[in-house]
Amino acid sequence: MKKLALTLLVPLTAFSALAQNKKTVKKTSPASKTAAVAIKNGLDSASYAFGTSMAANLKNNGLDHLNYDLFVKGLKDAFGDKALLLPKEKSQAAINNLFVEASKKKFAPAIAEGKAFLENNKKVAGIKTTPSGLQYQVLQAGSGAKPLATDTVLVHYKGTLLNGKQFDSSYDRKEPISFPLNRVIPGWTEGVQLMEQGSKYKFFIPYNLAYGERGAGQDIPPYSTLIFEVELLKINGK
Repeated sequence: MKKLALTLLVPLTAFSALAQNKKTVKKTSPASKTAAVAIKNGLDSASYAFGTSMAANLKNNGLDHLNYDLFVKGLKDAFGDKALLLPKEKSQAAINNLFVEASKKKFAPAIAEGKAFLENNKKVAGIKTTPSGLQYQVLQAGSGAKPLATDTVLVHYKGTLLNGKQFDSSYDRKEPISFPLNRVIPGWTEGVQLMEQGSKYKFFIPYNLAYGERGAGQDIPPYSTLIFEVELLKINGK
């Protein structure tokens, strides 16, 4: 979750009073209207800028509104050193939950696409599905040992999105990669343990076993279902 600078968004609404009789409507006198907000000094400018900056950041992260009354109360309580309505832990949890829900809403098409793909893919001959939802296909059987989660493995691999776009490949770099199996995404940790040394598998990894709600850089969007071809070359140098 990206850290957002806390800023202030305070919408102001002008009120007018209307009174109507059977035939005519009285006009509101200018004196009864709320005066327009004016920027008069540096503090005014910064205060308004805080609001616009926060709104832009929140919108970029999927939010489109807040409870403004409680938001302003929170600011005033914090600035005034008053007793807070929520403790720090609950406040952070509330913020995190709101962003997760907003993110799911924003990326709902990607979530739906991944779910539909996996539902159809599990019906394909040769595709196996584990209790976690990981799907795999044996492209080439091996005859060696199987790694443990605590092992270091040497592999060749390539990864693609559902649309076929490749985001990484050790084959293209012409160099396999070695890493501890418990230091990678859950789909890899689980999947590679199914492999025998010398085998080659194709993994279909749901977003919750991949990079989840965050994605990974610009190449892997949030909530992406990923496809990997993995070739297990060695286990701890065995």
